[in-house]
Amino acid sequence: MALCLNQVFNKDKTFRPRKKFEPGTQRFELYKKAQASLKSGLDLKAVVQLPPGENINDWIAVHVVDFFNRINLIYGTMSEFCTERSCPIMSGGLKYEYRWQDDQRYKRPTKVSAPLYMNMLMEWIETLINNEDTFPTRMGVPFPKNFQHVCNKILTRLFRVFVHVYIHHFDAIITVGAEAHVNTCYKHFYYFITEFSLVDHRELEPLREMTERICH
Repeated sequence: MALCLNQVFNKDKTFRPRKKFEPGTQRFELYKKAQASLKSGLDLKAVVQLPPGENINDWIAVHVVDFFNRINLIYGTMSEFCTERSCPIMSGGLKYEYRWQDDQRYKRPTKVSAPLYMNMLMEWIETLINNEDTFPTRMGVPFPKNFQHVCNKILTRLFRVFVHVYIHHFDAIITVGAEAHVNTCYKHFYYFITEFSLVDHRELEPLREMTERICH
């Protein structure tokens, strides 16, 4: 999928620098293993399963970073269609509205535009995955006790990017010829979060009907 995505999406429109894994590290080897399975054409449900003998937190960390990169790329390509004027509220149709809270600048859930939400989301995630205390990369350094809770929050918010893009910018996806690739990325993401119960099922409701159609 990565090669196809590179052909379809414009890397220059990625919001933030792509997070990379250091060659020679266990995380890098896990990443290569995950990518090889993904490109092999294997069933995506099988691809997301934890390889025998691997640490689940390492597996989750690798996927969180990879999904951050991929979804960043997808939204970056759609961003010219998602403006303060077109999307004054971060939403998923008329029924779902997503407010921003980061416990720093926005200490309470606050209504913001979709592009502002996306910018703050990507900056927030980038800060977390580059923080060695949260996403340790050195051998022997344990993950924090709240690691999976942090990942739950990251993945939940990344899911909302899919919600907004599919519901409000699906025409743009078709225009740039990216429908099949976005669908594949979504399916990979969906199978992963459901395999490890990383996102509350209530959060998945906005895309339930579509998910039932494309995720068999």
